[in-house]
Amino acid sequence: MFTGIIREIGVLRGLSPSGDVLRLAIAAPGTAAAVSVGDSVAVDGICLTVTAKRPGVFSVEAAAETRRLTTLGLWRAGRRLHLEPALRAGDGLDGHYVQGHIDGTGKVTAVRQARGGGRLVTVTLPGALAANLTPKGSVAVDGVSLTVDEGPFLDRFTINLIPHTMAVTNLGTLAVGANVNLEMDVLVKAARGAGRPAYDRTGAAQVPAPLTLERLRALGFGAARRKDRP
Repeated sequence: MFTGIIREIGVLRGLSPSGDVLRLAIAAPGTAAAVSVGDSVAVDGICLTVTAKRPGVFSVEAAAETRRLTTLGLWRAGRRLHLEPALRAGDGLDGHYVQGHIDGTGKVTAVRQARGGGRLVTVTLPGALAANLTPKGSVAVDGVSLTVDEGPFLDRFTINLIPHTMAVTNLGTLAVGANVNLEMDVLVKAARGAGRPAYDRTGAAQVPAPLTLERLRALGFGAARRKDRP
């Protein structure tokens, strides 16, 4: 679990394929010192496992499916990457709940100046992902916790980057045409999925019975209250 608060900007030093797995070496002194082999690190929002480390550098590996669903296939040596080690017990939750499970990618279609030196960035995305957006809700863009500023949410949303965010992340360099990793708010996804059918071991949908007054009474709710007499 992560928060979407970037702890360090690392630099991709190299990529080396090994079968279906791609190994990435990332230079980041602070993160390399803080993590151990087996730990999880969000790299531009993607949850990856540390497989090796040496002073100032750590390595992670990405499967083919991860590369397919994210911007990772576009990465080249020298790329600057957002890094966030996984939360530990007692850590503050300063952003929002981020899992590091990228839902898909979006494309920057507009960049405008905002008041106070900020920047308004519009991102287009598939409609299935846009269904998880809510006004003033959260979204992780390349691993950065941000608030959705504007709709409509049919196929796009706008975020308002304040000067501080642009100074401590790579988002200030976003230009029209850039691809970004997107993770929609896990709480919104959970709420939307609550009414969907579950599936048994055969894959058949198990549609829950409608929640009616009769069903509530059958479950013991709403029973007549007995008046106790002295």
